[in-house]
Amino acid sequence: MKTVTIHKAKTELSRLIEQACKGEEIVIARGKKPVVRLVAIEDKRGQRKPGAWKGLVTFTPDAFDPLTDQELKDLGFE
Repeated sequence: MKTVTIHKAKTELSRLIEQACKGEEIVIARGKKPVVRLVAIEDKRGQRKPGAWKGLVTFTPDAFDPLTDQELKDLGFE
């Protein structure tokens, strides 16, 4: 874990972000007191799997039929 001052973090932010993206944890301190931790955010975009919900979601045959007058009234549409 690397600790840097706020001043140094402002002048070297791009480099510190690169280090954090590579897995290093950076602590930013005000004087000698640690105040912030800079860590990379996990990229979850690659974790999607097409078809993962296949067979888990079903619809009744009337699921897409128009609503009845009573159903519209119950929902507040008159």
